Amino acid sequence: MRVVVNAAASADGKLSHRGREQVAISGPEDFDRVDRLRAESDAVMVGVGTVLADDPHLTLDDPEPTDERVAGDDPAHPARVVADSRGRTPPDARILDDAATTYVLVSEAASTERVADLQDAGAGIVTAGRERVDLAAALDDLADRGVGQVMVEGGGEVIFSLFEAGLVDELSVFVGGTVIGGRDAPTLADGEGFVEDFPSLSLAGVERLDDGVLLRWVPEPPSEN
Repeated sequence: MRVVVNAAASADGKLSHRGREQVAISGPEDFDRVDRLRAESDAVMVGVGTVLADDPHLTLDDPEPTDERVAGDDPAHPARVVADSRGRTPPDARILDDAATTYVLVSEAASTERVADLQDAGAGIVTAGRERVDLAAALDDLADRGVGQVMVEGGGEVIFSLFEAGLVDELSVFVGGTVIGGRDAPTLADGEGFVEDFPSLSLAGVERLDDGVLLRWVPEPPSEN
C-alpha cells in the first residue's frame, strides 16, 4: 500500500479559515495536477471532518482520465474512503452516491445503528481499532480489496494520524499566495501534535504552479538512537 498525502495550504500553513469551510487556495494548474493524481490512485481518502465541512464528491472532474481508467479496465473513478471512527458520515453525503465505490473506516466504538445506516446508503464498512480507527489495519484491509495506492486529501486530523502511524510515503503540498490566519484555523497536520521524534522529510521536488509553489517531500526513515 502506497499512501500519498496531498494538500493545498495558504502561505501561513492553513487549510481553511476558522469556520472550516472550503477556501480557494490553488488555481487551474494545480486542479489539473490533483485530478491526475486522483486518476493514478486506486482510492481517495479524507477524514470525516472534511465530509461534514465540505460534503465533497471526490470524483474525477476531467473526462479524459476517466476514459483512460475505463480503457485500462479500472473503474471510472477511484474508490472513496472516509476515516470515521464513530460513523458520523451522513447517509445522504455526496461521497456515498453511486458514482464510485465508497468505504467508511470505523472503530468498534461506532454504534451498530450508524453502521447499518451507512451500509444501507451503499458504504462498504471496514472496522479496525477499538475507540479510534486503526489506520494501519484499515489500510491493510483495503490493500486486500485491491487498493494499491491511496491519495489522502485531508483534513489535518487524519494527516497527522497517518504521520503518527508512520504510514505516509509521500507528501505533496501546494502553497498558495494567500494568508488566512487564525489560531483555530486547521493546519496541514492537526491532532495532538508531536513533542519529540518529529518526522523528518526529504525534499523531492519544487515546481511553480499558478501563483504558488508545489513542494514534494518523502519521509525519511526514523532515526535509531
